[in-house]
Amino acid sequence: MASSVLNLFKSCRPFTPIRFSSLPKSQFRIQFPLRPGKETQSRRCFTTLSSLTDGGASISDGKELWLHNTMSRKKEMFKPKVDGKVGMYVCGVTAYDLSHIGHARVYVTFDVLLRYLKHLGYEVSYVRNFTDVDDKIIARANELGEDPISLSRRFCEEFNRDMEQLQCLDPSVQPRVSDHIPQIIDLIKQILDNGYAYKVDGDIYFSVDKFPTYGKLSGRKLEDNRAGERVAVDTRKKHPADFALWKTAKEGEPFWESPWGRGRPGWHIECSAMSAAYLGYSFDIHGGGMDLVFPHHENEIAQSCAACDSSNISYWIHNGFVTVDSEKMSKSLGNFFTIRQVIDLYHPLALRLFLMGTHYRSPINYSDFLLESASERIFYIYQTLHDCESVLGEKDSTFGNDSVPSDILTTINTFHSEFVASMSDDLLTPVTLAAMSETLKTINDLIHTRKGKKQARREESLKALETTIRDVLTILGLMPTSYSEVLEQLKEKALKRAGLEEEDVLQRVQERTEARKNKEYERSDAIRKDLASVGIALMDSPEGTTWRPAIPLALQEPVTTTP
Repeated sequence: MASSVLNLFKSCRPFTPIRFSSLPKSQFRIQFPLRPGKETQSRRCFTTLSSLTDGGASISDGKELWLHNTMSRKKEMFKPKVDGKVGMYVCGVTAYDLSHIGHARVYVTFDVLLRYLKHLGYEVSYVRNFTDVDDKIIARANELGEDPISLSRRFCEEFNRDMEQLQCLDPSVQPRVSDHIPQIIDLIKQILDNGYAYKVDGDIYFSVDKFPTYGKLSGRKLEDNRAGERVAVDTRKKHPADFALWKTAKEGEPFWESPWGRGRPGWHIECSAMSAAYLGYSFDIHGGGMDLVFPHHENEIAQSCAACDSSNISYWIHNGFVTVDSEKMSKSLGNFFTIRQVIDLYHPLALRLFLMGTHYRSPINYSDFLLESASERIFYIYQTLHDCESVLGEKDSTFGNDSVPSDILTTINTFHSEFVASMSDDLLTPVTLAAMSETLKTINDLIHTRKGKKQARREESLKALETTIRDVLTILGLMPTSYSEVLEQLKEKALKRAGLEEEDVLQRVQERTEARKNKEYERSDAIRKDLASVGIALMDSPEGTTWRPAIPLALQEPVTTTP
């Protein structure tokens, strides 16, 4: 792995790069998904997709990928700088509190991109940093009477737990600012030596006037820019948009020795230093939330180019906001829900599906209805696959290309084509998820309908269809360890939202059964409706009545009728 990253390094490196091999082993627990048909969990392995298509295209055949580049403001075909390898840097969290679902959207977005790039066969060096030196961290630490670095480390660990819950793969490395002060100082020296920065009373500022293309990412004109910092305007600056590279330490703040005295880095310089340390000045993808386009990423470009004139990042990718009542969700506005708050009531995979249900560049509005919808949908997906597994049992027979009926192969190939077309078109995950519907319906028809149960080669068809869905879920990061286990967890979350125990539901089911026997249909309907109002749907069958999670009636949108 270290050699693959070092191959991406370019000539302009004013400081010693960090080699992966020199880092603690705990920092690179890489868990990239395996190729379709080879899963990490202990499950039956079905025949791989390519063997089912009778010479047709498998999911991984097409390598074409189009991504929207913020710099060019259009979609471009992805072409890495080094054939077969990708360098990707994504700005991480400022770790001073639990992360909210706006953060979850960023890292689920880039986890999907990471997984898809890996699926296409690329070797990806994925760097995602932690900001653990910052004004907000210092302020929060002072409130709690805690050391700022210690506080930040604690919330870095909490963030990683959240990412694990959301099934986000570990980056290749997660550098922290406090561990890279020498690299940051060396980068500032280079910028100063090249004439792009100036000193003011121990502080170092970047001079935006010296960088003629400042604003090319955001499209802002220099005269329209305000101060590029998360602090008050400093009247000592030559231009209002000049931003701090190094700050003189104030009393009680953490500091490091530097050629300009004791101090700490500005916000923006850290990412330029750490991305260059691990990926070089020229790499493929730089990502983050849309709020980072200006000033953070604009300033990164200026700094990196000031240090090395051959600095170049091919694709700038940004995801849209999570909003609440059409206003961006953020800690500063106080309108945020932490990931922990959400997954206390909803399964983490339901949250992941919710975040993927809107294209990553579009805003997504947080609502209980949409989360309930995602939870209901993912329950349906896993229930379908669980039923399929139950029918198949533990058999693991092999079969050739001619053992799957042609109509099933058509369904599979259609889904393959829709998957490739949507994911290759700037990661259109909503289209991919919608395309899954027909395949799931076919599985249910084979399992539950009279006609499906009589279909020739039914078992082979179910195996092929389940494999198809399972492979796509793996690529999307939605594959659970066990269908039955996640179904139970989804039911537990639904009961918690409803304020019920399962015994309460079973008792109401028994009461309804007795009411139906006694032909007390109004009472029977009232029981069903009472449970449906809190998100518990009753399902009648010849074998009896069962229940599943559903969207509570109170949240369902009213159906409008036309006269």
